[in-house]
Amino acid sequence: MTMFEAVQGDAQCGPFTLATPEGDPLPLVCDSPHSGVFYPADFHSAVDMGRLRGGEDTHIDTLWESIPKVGGTLIGATFPRVYIDPNRMLDDLDPELLASSWPTPLAPGEKTRLGFGLIWRNIDAATPIYDRKLTVAEVERRIDRYYRPYHAVLASAVEVSYQRFGALWHLNLHSMPNNAYERLKIQSAHPLADFVLGDRDGTTCEPGFVDLVEAELRGMGYTVARNDPYKGVQLIAQIGRPAERRNSLQIEIRRPLYMDEATKAPNGGFATLQRDLGILSERIAVYIRARI
Repeated sequence: MTMFEAVQGDAQCGPFTLATPEGDPLPLVCDSPHSGVFYPADFHSAVDMGRLRGGEDTHIDTLWESIPKVGGTLIGATFPRVYIDPNRMLDDLDPELLASSWPTPLAPGEKTRLGFGLIWRNIDAATPIYDRKLTVAEVERRIDRYYRPYHAVLASAVEVSYQRFGALWHLNLHSMPNNAYERLKIQSAHPLADFVLGDRDGTTCEPGFVDLVEAELRGMGYTVARNDPYKGVQLIAQIGRPAERRNSLQIEIRRPLYMDEATKAPNGGFATLQRDLGILSERIAVYIRARI
C-alpha cells in the first residue's frame, strides 16, 4: 500500500493510530479524525471508491508527524468519515438513512439533513452512498467498533494530560477542498485561505494560542482565516473550555497545498508543508512549556 492508496478492510492496528510523546511529554493532544483510508468490508456502498474518497482528509496525520517529536500525542482514525464520522454527536444521525426507528431520540443538524451527519447518506448533493436503508444493528456496530474506541482513546489522552499538568491544548486536524465555499453554498468575496483556524468564534481556545498559530503561519507566507468557512464541530466544542485551561483549536489546510485532489497523491508542496508544520509544532511546544 502506497501512502495515497485506500484499501478495503480494517487496519491491522485497529480503528485508530496512537503516537505517544517522544521525550518529555507536554499537555498537547492532536487528533486527525478524517484521515482514515481503510474502508471496512461491511460498508457495501453503491458508490465507487474514488468518489467515496472525496470525504478523506488524506495525509493529514502524516503531515503532522512531528507532534510526538515535540512532546505531543497524535491520534488518527484509520476508518473513513463517510463510514462513520467521529466528529459528530451520536444523536446527529439521519432517520431517513435507517430501515427502522432508532431506539433513542435523534437530533440531526442541518448538515445531516443534507446527508453529511454521523453516517453520511450522500457523497454530494446528487449522489446517494447507499442503494438501501441501513439497519439499526449495523449502525450500532459501526458505533461500537469504530466511533467509541476513537473517542475513548482521545478522551483518555486529554484527561491524562489535563490531570498531570492542569492545562491542555488540543488540535483537531483537518484538510479542506479547494472549492469549500462552493460545496458549502457560501458566497465569498475572497478566495479560500491556505489555513482556517476554527475556535467556534472565540469560545474554545485562549486567544493568545490562536494568535501564535496564525502569526507563525503568516510568517511562513501562508494565508490564514479564522472561522471562515469552518468554525469547528463536535470535538472542539466538547473539549474546549478555556476558562478551565482546556483549549481546543481546529486547523484546516487547503488540500492543493500538498496533494492532487483527484488522485490523492502528494504533490511538490508536500515536503515543504510537512517541514513548516514541524516548525510550527516546535513553536507550539515552546508556547506550552512557558505556560506549565
